[in-house]
Amino acid sequence: MSDTPIPSAPPAPPSHSPGREQFWRDMFAAFAASDLSVRAFCRERGLHEKRFYTWRKNLGLSPADRSGPPAETPARGFVPVRVVADAMAKVVLPGGVTLRVPIAAEGDGGPRGPERNGAKA
Repeated sequence: MSDTPIPSAPPAPPSHSPGREQFWRDMFAAFAASDLSVRAFCRERGLHEKRFYTWRKNLGLSPADRSGPPAETPARGFVPVRVVADAMAKVVLPGGVTLRVPIAAEGDGGPRGPERNGAKA
């Protein structure tokens, strides 16, 4: 064995070098100007689709990285509300007795008719 040091391979350029970052920024600008899908754009340019998505995410250009509500979300504020008393059914019997029975709205999950107020039919 000799004491001569074994030459090491030159260091690989950093994967996030400024030149590489600029290349991908240019690609994303070209993609935005095109009417192509990601797959078609990458195929046309000879790019790996997975790298496209990775760089887009790393540069904060992914649609999921954009913050804030979508443009079509209405502004929050007050909305008009109309409060209405429970609907009642009024039945007048031949002997002059009047029955008032609350009517539950469809789908409110509450009991229907007299059971709603604890009475048994």
